[in-house]
Amino acid sequence: MRRPHRPSGRLLSAVLVLVVLGGTLSACRDDAGSVPPPAPTADAAPDVLHGLERALARRAEAVRRGDGQAFESGLAPGRPAFLREQRSWFGNVAQLPLARFGYSLDRSTLVRDGSDYSVVVERSMQLDGYDDRPVTTPDRFRFTPGRRPGRYLLASTTDPAWERAHHVQAQPWDTGPVQVREGYGVLGIFDEGSVGFARAIVSSTEAAIGSVAAAVPYPWPHSVVVYAPSDTAFLTSLEGVPGDDPASLDAVAFTVASAPGGPVAATRVVLNPRMLGRGAPERDRLIRHEVTHVAVGRHDDRAPVWLSEGIAELVSVQPMAPQDRLVPEAAVEQARRAGVEDLPEDATFNDADSGVHYAVAWWACQYVADAFGNRSLWDLLDAMNEPGADPDRILEERLGLTSQDLAEKAGRMIEATFAAEDGGRRHRS
Repeated sequence: MRRPHRPSGRLLSAVLVLVVLGGTLSACRDDAGSVPPPAPTADAAPDVLHGLERALARRAEAVRRGDGQAFESGLAPGRPAFLREQRSWFGNVAQLPLARFGYSLDRSTLVRDGSDYSVVVERSMQLDGYDDRPVTTPDRFRFTPGRRPGRYLLASTTDPAWERAHHVQAQPWDTGPVQVREGYGVLGIFDEGSVGFARAIVSSTEAAIGSVAAAVPYPWPHSVVVYAPSDTAFLTSLEGVPGDDPASLDAVAFTVASAPGGPVAATRVVLNPRMLGRGAPERDRLIRHEVTHVAVGRHDDRAPVWLSEGIAELVSVQPMAPQDRLVPEAAVEQARRAGVEDLPEDATFNDADSGVHYAVAWWACQYVADAFGNRSLWDLLDAMNEPGADPDRILEERLGLTSQDLAEKAGRMIEATFAAEDGGRRHRS
């Protein structure tokens, strides 16, 4: 489902941070309430700003060095729940292979509230070997004066109202304890309820990277971050997913922007918890499908969904024996009784008939590959991904087929492959 190297050591490089405000993809949470947004403090003393920047620098250095004591020394005392959540967050981030990590504040957003100050802070974080560039994440932090003059301590790292207004989306390591497991080119993010499946998921993803690398002609880093939580909280938090019902999806490949409106830093995969305990063939096929989307990247952004998903399905079944390549029973019945009249439309691809649409998309791509060669399928994708491309015209010019012709051929292949099987045993209900 669409939408965003070897594991390296954990030595952290110097921090490079750009201040870019707007919506984000993650935020650090605590138990503090929402801070009302009064007007920015125009006449803030320079020593206050310097003090806040020093506090952020100390915090970033503690994270980079993995120094828990120094990290906690920067937190305001007397907030047990906040301390617990910050310890959890620090433990999470300490498991990640960080290439870059740092903070920067936007001085124009500084607000004074009594002796405390609130300000928009941006976190810059890059996963080593997995992100093409750092991911910049803003949130509103709250600081309170420390015992020494000019020293400030962190009292809150979140403002729920501000986050909602700016479409902040927390990542799993920001919302609760995680368990990180690495493989060759795989960074797996689990939790206490799902870590028992870590070995199987990481191994499956390692194998998927190899299979997909052999099939996809585009350059890509041969690495992927996989979220495999025990609940659907992160999955349902994603916006703009196919079908607008994230919980109904088995998995999603989603992009992470380097900053709001900026270039993509990575494409990651999140699995629905119900897939963790599924049989290996079904789960492996699903992971290959999603890794294909990671490998294809931006090469299918403008292409029709049937082509993007059909290619991912076609790649996902290649390592399977022909008798194990299943399609939904509904797809076989439609092909046998009414035939397939046209290719699935983008707007309705993930509706109640999505199983049929995936099957038709797969076999439309299968026909193209069989009749014209695998290279022609990728050439078709490149052509349809061009700005302003007309998929119907491209089909006719390159293959001499209308979309109806290709759909009919896909339906005939589904019927010939599956309908004659004993009792429909080679398709799934």
